[in-house]
Amino acid sequence: MKHIENPDVILIGSGIMSSNLGAMLKRLDPTLTIQLFEVTDGLAQESSDGWNNAGTGHAGICELSYTPKREANGSVNVSKVIEIFEQFEHSKQFWSYAVGSGMVQRPSEFINPLKHISFVHGQEQVDFLKARYEGMAAHPFFSSMEYTTDRDKIASWAPLLVEGRGDGPIAATKMDGGTDVNFGAISRKLLEWLSKQQGCAVASGHRVLGLTKKAGRWEVQVRDLTTNEEQTHTAKFVFVGAGGGSLGLLQKSGIPEAKGLGGFPIGGQWLICDNPDIVAKHEAKVYGQALDAAPTMAVPHLDTRMLDGKKTLLFGPFAAWTTKFLHQKGSYTDLPFSIRPDNLTTLINIGISNLELVRYLIQQGLQSMADRMKVLHVFYPAAEAKDWRLIDAGIRVQAIKKTDGQAGIVHYGTEIITDAERSISALLGASPGASVSVNIILEVIKKCFPHLLSTAEGHARMKEMIPTYDEDIKLPANMARFHEVSQKANALLGLG
Repeated sequence: MKHIENPDVILIGSGIMSSNLGAMLKRLDPTLTIQLFEVTDGLAQESSDGWNNAGTGHAGICELSYTPKREANGSVNVSKVIEIFEQFEHSKQFWSYAVGSGMVQRPSEFINPLKHISFVHGQEQVDFLKARYEGMAAHPFFSSMEYTTDRDKIASWAPLLVEGRGDGPIAATKMDGGTDVNFGAISRKLLEWLSKQQGCAVASGHRVLGLTKKAGRWEVQVRDLTTNEEQTHTAKFVFVGAGGGSLGLLQKSGIPEAKGLGGFPIGGQWLICDNPDIVAKHEAKVYGQALDAAPTMAVPHLDTRMLDGKKTLLFGPFAAWTTKFLHQKGSYTDLPFSIRPDNLTTLINIGISNLELVRYLIQQGLQSMADRMKVLHVFYPAAEAKDWRLIDAGIRVQAIKKTDGQAGIVHYGTEIITDAERSISALLGASPGASVSVNIILEVIKKCFPHLLSTAEGHARMKEMIPTYDEDIKLPANMARFHEVSQKANALLGLG
């Protein structure tokens, strides 16, 4: 397999983060040499894969977990969803640039238009959803959002939500501008392009064993899992985008910024519908209310997806207790081996303060099919167990860090860990992750490769890729610019 000798950049992991970074860096500076190593035999097979939870184009439209409970005056703070919406626009802009410039083809294989719906039941949640809608619809990003408590209208949006439902207040919001994204597919397309560029190579089936800083360069020890041969490669900059594997590699790097960091793995499972008649009825991503004690990645949704060229209907995800950090190449010793003297106190504090979460995860893993069907019935009351089956999905490693002396799980956003010399960056964290990956990678470039953006030529190249990267399109005064750029991106991506 092709390797680049002593490249400028080594990328670890082949998911959406590494693929975006590799492609953007090569476009910014075509002379850069880049080597990517991936432990699995294929590419983007872990958290970025379409079957492993990363499916919604999170734009803040329907995900209730991004808006807190109502404030004392009855309103809902919608600042987080506005921020996420803008960041997802950056992702669409870059991916549309990749399509328009010929880097990738056939965008329908990774992104498709799909309405996004929030659905609630019970008067308290109905009141909350109305307040959320009023807050969001006041911003031009969400001016096309609809809200209703009318059952017939909800049935016209998503018939499964009303089919077989008894009495009681329900409500829903809908926007037609949502998307379904297969992050594994776009990752593989970008890496296929990158692997064909001069001075670049992508090597799957290679496990990174260690990272050592020597004489201003990183020595990266790698094992070829096919031949069992070990080699050492050096690079000026290393990016650790290895999902659940990032924490262990960050700890091996020895950088002070990794001290005290821990990880809390959460497994995932989906119910998959095998009845084509039911699959055909549902054309939406429907997000509901968070379950008690559930982590943010386990907010339930009834989810239409295009996977392997086929329309699919999933429900979940259900969380589960695990000690593995990776779905395919993980080990049950991952969690215990991640415990170090510098993070032991942090992990103990997390365990003590999150006993309800631990109990919830164990309970989730012990659920019967009947238990899971009860949760599905909240969304689809007429669902029958014979039409559904359970599959394992990806694993999320929630980052744990000390904040103001306290231990805390990073539930929202993705934590970028960078050393003082800006020679290594790693990503830890959770939702919305993949959807805002381009914005996250933009921050890595700004911090670690500022020289690529400081010249007129570099600035122009970035403006080609992400036209609004240095503009605040959240401001109502900039809506004409937002619509101009968004419509162009949507057209290139086939979103209408």
